[in-house]
Amino acid sequence: MQVDRRCAVCCAWFTWLLLLFSTLSVGASGVGGTHKSIPASVVKLWASAFGGEMKSISAKYSGSQLLQKKYKEFEHTVRVEEIDGLRLVKRLAKNMEEMFHKKAQAMKRLVEAAEEAHLQHEEDPDLQYEYFNAVLINEVNEEGNNVELGGEFVLQPNDHFNNLSVNLSLSVVQVPTNMYNKDSAIVNGVFWSEALNKVFVDNFERDPSLIWQYFGSAKGFFRQYPGIKWKPDEHGVIAFDCRNRKWYIQAATSPKDVVILVDVSGSMKGLRLTIARQTVSSILDTLGDDDFFNIIAYNEELHYVEPCLNGTLVQADVTNKDHFREHLDKLFAQGIGMLDIALTEAFSLLSDFNKTGRGSECSQAIMLVTDGAVHTYDAIFDKYNWPDKKVRIFPYLIGRESAFAENLKWMACANKGYFTQISTLADVQENVMEYLHVLSRPKVIDREHDTVWTEAYIDSTLPQAQKLEDGQGPVLMTTVAMPVFSTKNETRNHGILLGVVGTDVPVSELLKTIPKYKLGIHGYAFAITNNGYILTHPDLRPLYGDGNKRRKPNYSSVDLSEVEWEDKDDTLRNAMVNRKTGTFSMEVTKSVDKGKRVLILHNDYYYTDIKGTPFSLGVGLSRGHGKYFFRGNVTVEEGLHDLEHPDVALADEWTYCNTDEHPEHRYLSQIEAIKMYLSGHEPRLQCDKELIQEVLFDAVVTAPLEAYWTSLVLNKSENSDKGVEIAFLGTRTGMSRINLFVLPDELTNQDFLTAEDKEGVFNADHFPLWYKRAAEQVPGTFIYSLPFNTGSENKSVVLASTAIQLLDERESPIAAAVGIQMKLEFFQRKFWTASRQCTALDGRCSISCDEENINCYLIDNNGFILVAEDYTLTGNFFGQAEGAVMSKLLQMGSFKRVTLYDYQALCRVYSESRDSGHTLLDPYFAFLAAVKWTLTELVIFLVEFNLYSWWNSDFTAKAQTAGPSMQVPCDTEYPAFVSERTIKENMGNIDCDGCIKSFVIQQIPSSNLFMVVVDNTCDCSNFEPITMEPIEIMYNESLKCERIKVQKDRRRPDTCHPFHSEENPMECGGATSLTSSLAAKLFCAFLVLFLR
Repeated sequence: MQVDRRCAVCCAWFTWLLLLFSTLSVGASGVGGTHKSIPASVVKLWASAFGGEMKSISAKYSGSQLLQKKYKEFEHTVRVEEIDGLRLVKRLAKNMEEMFHKKAQAMKRLVEAAEEAHLQHEEDPDLQYEYFNAVLINEVNEEGNNVELGGEFVLQPNDHFNNLSVNLSLSVVQVPTNMYNKDSAIVNGVFWSEALNKVFVDNFERDPSLIWQYFGSAKGFFRQYPGIKWKPDEHGVIAFDCRNRKWYIQAATSPKDVVILVDVSGSMKGLRLTIARQTVSSILDTLGDDDFFNIIAYNEELHYVEPCLNGTLVQADVTNKDHFREHLDKLFAQGIGMLDIALTEAFSLLSDFNKTGRGSECSQAIMLVTDGAVHTYDAIFDKYNWPDKKVRIFPYLIGRESAFAENLKWMACANKGYFTQISTLADVQENVMEYLHVLSRPKVIDREHDTVWTEAYIDSTLPQAQKLEDGQGPVLMTTVAMPVFSTKNETRNHGILLGVVGTDVPVSELLKTIPKYKLGIHGYAFAITNNGYILTHPDLRPLYGDGNKRRKPNYSSVDLSEVEWEDKDDTLRNAMVNRKTGTFSMEVTKSVDKGKRVLILHNDYYYTDIKGTPFSLGVGLSRGHGKYFFRGNVTVEEGLHDLEHPDVALADEWTYCNTDEHPEHRYLSQIEAIKMYLSGHEPRLQCDKELIQEVLFDAVVTAPLEAYWTSLVLNKSENSDKGVEIAFLGTRTGMSRINLFVLPDELTNQDFLTAEDKEGVFNADHFPLWYKRAAEQVPGTFIYSLPFNTGSENKSVVLASTAIQLLDERESPIAAAVGIQMKLEFFQRKFWTASRQCTALDGRCSISCDEENINCYLIDNNGFILVAEDYTLTGNFFGQAEGAVMSKLLQMGSFKRVTLYDYQALCRVYSESRDSGHTLLDPYFAFLAAVKWTLTELVIFLVEFNLYSWWNSDFTAKAQTAGPSMQVPCDTEYPAFVSERTIKENMGNIDCDGCIKSFVIQQIPSSNLFMVVVDNTCDCSNFEPITMEPIEIMYNESLKCERIKVQKDRRRPDTCHPFHSEENPMECGGATSLTSSLAAKLFCAFLVLFLR
């Protein structure tokens, strides 16, 4: 018995010594470089303490539990409905169709009035007529008298035109700077087009939602209603010419396939080659998305300007045209010009490409830019083009030499084309435009007034465009246009185009027809053109830069596949392009919060065409709560009483009532309009009855929160340190309530919930970010975030929000979201307080965040740091601070990486100096090149060189390339990170060159947050930081070529007018333009005055 007892004692001592030895060994090894164990139980205690504290604060000040209870009380009285997406998209398309039809009808009335006025007018070369010139109105001379073509013109600010000063009774006339204001052709056109004033006014009275209406004359003047004063640029120039605007060209001509032949023989050296480049560039300006082209340079050999596009044509979108312009600068002149091989290649190319069925399948033309032709090449025309003459020839004779003019003119006349001679850079634009009037002849003779709609664009050249801004930059719009013809019998076979009428339709007008409340939190509507380009989409980003935003170079040709990039086979895009009606589904990754966060959703798409337009409409609805809608019911009296509370606001960009329809309603707020509508005293006020009913319901259900928040404000003991600043809520109907717990000037983030905070408020195409993110959280939990646009650390705030579900079911509609804004300093203080708790009886914790070798972080579900001991890390991505730990978390599955793509990106390209290619388009350098000419040519050039050509040089290209760098369109990929919901806690060890770094990650209960505690004893600098920086997708030359060649599905316009048997082929060109002769006269007069 005693022996057994002694054995037991010995065993106990041995065990104790063993444990002691182990402890000492661990301590010694810790000093030597192995890891210190982080007790997961302590981290879990800290996380639990902080989570409980924040849940209590967030729930209390937001009133989330009260609001959930109030919606529950109405649970049995509401009716939940599943949204029929196909029926919804058809209804929206019908609404848009009606809106577009009204605009088209207004244009039709203008066309009829213009053609009648011209029919009654007899041309008078001696006509003298004083009209209101847009630049000269209200200008006075030194004596105080009105200048000629000016006169007193009443202008008053009008809110419908963004408070611009306009005249709603009269239009004004703009004449390009390079044209003579009192030229006979212009004066006659202005005189008969005065008849449009009455129709402008009548159209506006019929449809008060109309904005700018206009008539662009084929003579060059532009009549605009309402009248507005135009101001020249800093150079005293207005370079705007309506005839090179897309809406004019698209309405005047049919789609076309064009081959541009450029002579680069030795005789084209110097100024001639410079003019030739500018001529080709101007031709490219006249081509649109429905056109196809290629450029071939020739001497004794053929040189495709883009070698990889040998034997084909490409779509004339912005990207392709800019690509070819870059290659134009590489042309140089040498050798002998062999026009016969160039013409043969051009005819063969057009014929072969037409057989593929990929082109316009309408008009075809060869543009010949040369300084001469020694033959007429009738054998080639006989072989390839006669007798049908389906390919028109447009020769542009470069230079003053006229020896070959007859040959080139014969080619034009024999092939239904037009000949012009271009002697100076000043002549280019006016002469290039001539071919458009020839291509318009078949349409004119057919009397086909096709209605055309442009792609979405921003026209910053018009004076109103500088001020018609929506707070985010210039306004995106589409234009509806129709051609105006001469109907005089004696000129019928001449096919005279008088001009084009048009009106702008801001894309924001389309969004007003879309009931956002029917699309759900993540749902959206979008529209595309017949070419697959986006007309409107919430992910379209046409502008860049802070403050004064600028247009991206290719903003108007962003394809649907570039934003819905998960659809790898273009199934959705192609179905919409082909105007089909149907459905499509796919999983999508939607980036939010300036691209830093990602939501993974499953979307159902519904699409159909918008009849009478080239557009198709689509609707995307997210599965789950996004497919359900509910209807509540309260009395009008109850609803109005609670809607008029001072803390209530409605979404500015949602249409509850159409207050734009009639001028007397434009001063009404949406709440005032709803009240007037429900009173029944204003039958003309059009409102969304269904939406209003739901707004009244939400107003009643959420009303108790006003009293609840007020009681918290009045209780002085609550929130004594003013850590919580704002409580807010938003409902599915765009209604919001806001309560301040501090004075307005004490708010840390004063932009939150204001128009300055675009992502934080209800918008025309999206719900607030805090609402969208809360909707994807587990019900009853709060989502915390640090807004990326807040200022420095002491100015930062934390937002907490949670969704309110109507029912307990998983697919219940989200009724509302509530939240609070608190100071970051207050939030961080709560975290550090929680992290000092421990379970030891003596109060001494086994580990502390205050220890030098321990780093404690609080990160969100996307990996962004909200709390760190180093305050400069706040708001940064965790992988930048702890690359080794983030790598391990990704490896363990606690976080996953999601790759996103941006096909609208801009990348910075560095260059030592401005691209020399653009200097070739600058008339200043053209002047230097002219010195190489003979003295006679130099004098003639100086006489004909006018200031317009200098002012109208390529300043845009120069500005974008000046300096050490510029931004160019590119494709990028970048990562986003999201936590795995099912993994609540984890711990790991990282081998850093033999030293073991340990960490523990623990989810904060009832939140999207994680506490990460890291032992930083080891140096893990061998692990690279993980960043979220975008990486440019680089394409090799072969792949670049293939990308240019690839032509996605597109749908051709419904009408085509390539040629007409009654055309008069003998009207095929001749004299140079009015511009140069006028410039010469002015220049000579200047010389006479100077020599005096």
